[in-house]
Amino acid sequence: MRLHKLKRKLQVQGTVFSGKGEGSKFTNLTWVKTQTEEKLGFIPFPGTLNIRLDNKNASKLWKALNKAEPIELVPVADFCRGRCYRVTLEDKTECALLIPQVADYPKDMVEIVSPVNLREKLKLSDGNMVELTLFV
Repeated sequence: MRLHKLKRKLQVQGTVFSGKGEGSKFTNLTWVKTQTEEKLGFIPFPGTLNIRLDNKNASKLWKALNKAEPIELVPVADFCRGRCYRVTLEDKTECALLIPQVADYPKDMVEIVSPVNLREKLKLSDGNMVELTLFV
């Protein structure tokens, strides 16, 4: 990924938490792997890192996302579209924020896709605070 060419960045903090396992189903789909590799430059680790944001950080992030140009993951039949945005986690690991385009997606939650297991690489557990940097 070429994060250095993007000029503005927004940093938000959130708390790591365990999800329902839906991220691993999504990232294991062939069309998701193919498009993630083509559009983001990596094959995703099977699963996402879930981060819960407080109201202030969620508001800042969604305001920035509404102005940013997403990288679209275009689905095959019967799947939702995904919007990705280039981010770093803890200011050192390049990855992507993934927003599934479903009506009831929580505004206080984000999912991170990466070529590696972020929990292992960054030694993260539920309840850990992390910093996410969005490049717009």
